[in-house]
Amino acid sequence: MASFLLTSDPVESLADHLATEVGGRGIENAERIGPAATIELITASGLRGRGGGGFPTGRKWSGIAAQDTSRPYIVCNGAEGEPGTFKDRALMRSNPYQLVEGVIIAAHAIGAAEVYICIKASYVEELERVTRAVQEFQQAGICGGCTVNIVAGPDEYLFGEEKAMLEVIEGKPPLPRLFPPYEQGLFARSPETGWEASPVADDSRRDDPHPTLVNNVETLSNVPHILTHGAEWFRSMGTAESPGTIVCTVVGDVDAPGVGEVELGTSLREVIRAVGGGMPAGRT
Repeated sequence: MASFLLTSDPVESLADHLATEVGGRGIENAERIGPAATIELITASGLRGRGGGGFPTGRKWSGIAAQDTSRPYIVCNGAEGEPGTFKDRALMRSNPYQLVEGVIIAAHAIGAAEVYICIKASYVEELERVTRAVQEFQQAGICGGCTVNIVAGPDEYLFGEEKAMLEVIEGKPPLPRLFPPYEQGLFARSPETGWEASPVADDSRRDDPHPTLVNNVETLSNVPHILTHGAEWFRSMGTAESPGTIVCTVVGDVDAPGVGEVELGTSLREVIRAVGGGMPAGRT
């Protein structure tokens, strides 16, 4: 089974990350080829959203980049509220540096004004790991001038819904808005889209919707690997329609509940065996 997102030993520092074959090279390549080519490479890779929707990532990026806006934003969804699911938390514990590098590359690609990484406040270890990774990137001067904010959100399940997540970033309860983030994003002046009035940036145009890119932890963790190794490398795994690997959780009546990384297209039977240790004796 291919595995590059989940490391056998946690990456504990930026120095350790930069010592890998991927660390820092994704950002270097993105800066070398420029924003448009970066989006083209993500599109060519066939990467699809790993938050559940499976929407083509390159198409989502290009849709934001093409809009006439003074202030695009990026939101990384690390809320992971589905019961029994631990794959994003496993990634943040294993290597938060690949996530932060992916976020920086995405910000470069769409020209984001700011980035928000949203994690539940109760996920203490993940918050600490990601916050430290961001600080180390900033101290090393590898943030590309982009402001990265960490948001510790509520335990409510709806915090993980992308429109409700924007509300939380703006200091409001996790209740969904009317318009999706790519149509009406963070701190937009009008129309009002949620349950309460929104604060706005001083230099914001009233007709500027501030389109906001929302990707989840696993999606963005794939990005530096694609920028380093290329689209053909990524497409060598998985299927034609769904290239790459996926991190999944197997819990319940299995021998060894756990989190693992498998190629897309792997049968459920093989996933149960490889990630969950197989079925208990007497079960089929």
